[in-house]
Amino acid sequence: MEDLEKQLICPICLELFTKPVVILPCQHNLCRKCANDFFQSSNPYLSTRTASSGGRFRCPSCRHEVVLDRHGVYGLQRNLLVENIIDMFKQQSSSSTPAPERKEETPMCDVHEDEKINIFCVTHGVPTCSMCKVFGAHKDCEVAPISSIYHTKRTELSDGITMMVGNNDRMQGIISNLEEACRAIEENGRRQKTLVCENFDRLYTILEGKKRDMSQRLTAEQEEKVNYIRNLGKEYGDHLEESCKIVEMGIQTLEEPEMAVFLQSIKPLLKKIAEVSSMAHLNKVEVGYEKMDHYTVDFKKEGKALHCIDFIQEDDNENEEGGNAGAEVRDGPPAVSDAICPAIECPAEQLLAQSN
Repeated sequence: MEDLEKQLICPICLELFTKPVVILPCQHNLCRKCANDFFQSSNPYLSTRTASSGGRFRCPSCRHEVVLDRHGVYGLQRNLLVENIIDMFKQQSSSSTPAPERKEETPMCDVHEDEKINIFCVTHGVPTCSMCKVFGAHKDCEVAPISSIYHTKRTELSDGITMMVGNNDRMQGIISNLEEACRAIEENGRRQKTLVCENFDRLYTILEGKKRDMSQRLTAEQEEKVNYIRNLGKEYGDHLEESCKIVEMGIQTLEEPEMAVFLQSIKPLLKKIAEVSSMAHLNKVEVGYEKMDHYTVDFKKEGKALHCIDFIQEDDNENEEGGNAGAEVRDGPPAVSDAICPAIECPAEQLLAQSN
């Protein structure tokens, strides 16, 4: 518990993390209040700047530069995993005092009421007493000392919890990247809409109807993608919450001092860990899903063709580039594709692939 407490100390206030806890891009954690105070002290010349404004500061642990958006420290991702671990640590600390009273409670055999459970039936996988082995239902079964089975199962549970904590860390990174994917889609959508509108503004009134229609189509796909990513993030969040509950149950079971009681409850717990550890049922983000640059326009056609204007299709664009390789540049408004900036890339699909 002392080693765990050291990992939950804020490097700024040197106290146990105070919720909400924020995670920096370098994966170090800070109390949000401490992060805000540290940011303000790192930028004294911005004394009038509020906590919701952008800026930058260096991580107090590794000196990695952290760039804040217009939301300031309130735009940093909360680390729900650390917050849950803090709650569990406080619960374990508060309940550690009355625990010695349970040391005297030794389970008794259901068949031989005066006999304590002191051996483990390997054949049936249950703890039992010596009388059951000599005269009872387990006389033909293979048995082992309860202490050796206890240490084996305890090690198995500890390994399972370690695996779950690692999966939770990866899932936290996936959720962060999914949120980044949402922001990337919104930013790419805004950029493309701006470029489309700038070109439409150079045309005559006849294009206003088309501009409205094409902007709505782009917005519809943007909202569809954002909603999909958000729903996917909620799925991972629900899975993470369930996983944290299992971890909490595992930690509580590890604190059980009585070996027989521990072995009675270990089997269903290990089964739950195996079920929750699988992420195969969760959907994945396709490569390039956040991109919106397929909504590109090119105003090179004559005035009479403007009534049929639409977004450029990839096949049409490739054919046109091949056919007009030696053609002269015609006068007229520049094509939007000539001014497009590279779309913002998001590594969400890479992290999802690694989690499998």
